[in-house]
Amino acid sequence: MEAIQEAVRRNKVYYCLECGKCTSICPISRREQASSPRLTVEKAIMGRRDELLSDFLLWACLTCKGCSERCPSDVFYAEFIRDIRVEARREGKEGYCSHGEAIQTWMRMMTKEDLKQNRLEWLGDGLRTSPDSEFIYFVGCLPYYDVIFEEIGARVLEIARSAVKILNYLGIEPLILADERCCGHDLLWGGDVEDFIKLAELNLKMLRGTGAKCIITTCPECYRTLSVDYPDYIGDLGMDVLHLSQLLSESLPHLTPHFSRLTYHDSRLTYHDPCRLGRHMGVYDEPRRVIEALGLNLVEMAHSEKSALCCGTSCWTNCGEISKSIQVDRLREAKATGAELLVTACPKCQIHLKCAMKDARISEEIKIEVVDLTNLVEKAMENTYER
Repeated sequence: MEAIQEAVRRNKVYYCLECGKCTSICPISRREQASSPRLTVEKAIMGRRDELLSDFLLWACLTCKGCSERCPSDVFYAEFIRDIRVEARREGKEGYCSHGEAIQTWMRMMTKEDLKQNRLEWLGDGLRTSPDSEFIYFVGCLPYYDVIFEEIGARVLEIARSAVKILNYLGIEPLILADERCCGHDLLWGGDVEDFIKLAELNLKMLRGTGAKCIITTCPECYRTLSVDYPDYIGDLGMDVLHLSQLLSESLPHLTPHFSRLTYHDSRLTYHDPCRLGRHMGVYDEPRRVIEALGLNLVEMAHSEKSALCCGTSCWTNCGEISKSIQVDRLREAKATGAELLVTACPKCQIHLKCAMKDARISEEIKIEVVDLTNLVEKAMENTYER
């Protein structure tokens, strides 16, 4: 019980008022009435250890922080769930891994120090990089996702290519590490702290050895992990970390005059806030500034910014009927705006939402074009980009 009580103390769980506001907003509890963040907290505070470690919500929780936006006591519920998962794993309990645990397997394979990867074949077509750059583009797991998700047409590796093109246009030839590891986000939030730390230490050693001053990511989970979790668990990187949308927002005075006109569906689109970029890191305005600078008409969904619905799945675990329901609801919200283009700034959000649209029974009802903000910006620049 000592580890559980420490998690309760560290995450201010004792301050829970049992008001039920978390339950009213939780996307899982709204679909599975027997579950509730408040009841999970009660089990921890009351010392009902076995019930807590077997709690449905322990692994179903999306750690989306929607509850934190409503909590009057500022309880760190997502972090509490993360810490309790560590204790559950010690007893051999874990969530159901999607995709045959293939993604978790490659993450753990990357903890081997002598591992040599072939992860830079996607570079080419005039993409310029430099081993001496002050900027690192942290690619994350994008080179591996396309293999698994080819069937749904995600093609998230195109995000990486577009990112390098944009950086080149800004006069940046980024350094891209040939043996970069997964940032470890999913292992950490899945309770596997031991392997997360192995990945983090390998990445930290490589990143510090470059002498670079800034890391740029296109994945909100990498952005949060490098910015917040590496310093918390192993040490400060000694350099700035930016999501590409932040850099784009800062660079708009230079970029805007060179954007070519986009004619996406009468220029009407909507934007999906990724949980890690929005509620976890507070980045709401920057992607919207970039969209507006493109001359497009942004129409907000019924739930946006702090109240935005999650894409329905976290850490590649427990993806089932409830996750599908959340994704379908989010796509219905997007369609209700009248937009035919849904922009996001997270590769995983794109994967999960496109996956939901593969259901032939409702595909026409929820079908909408999904594009990453990075790809959208690169398309606006393609007529002026010097290849």
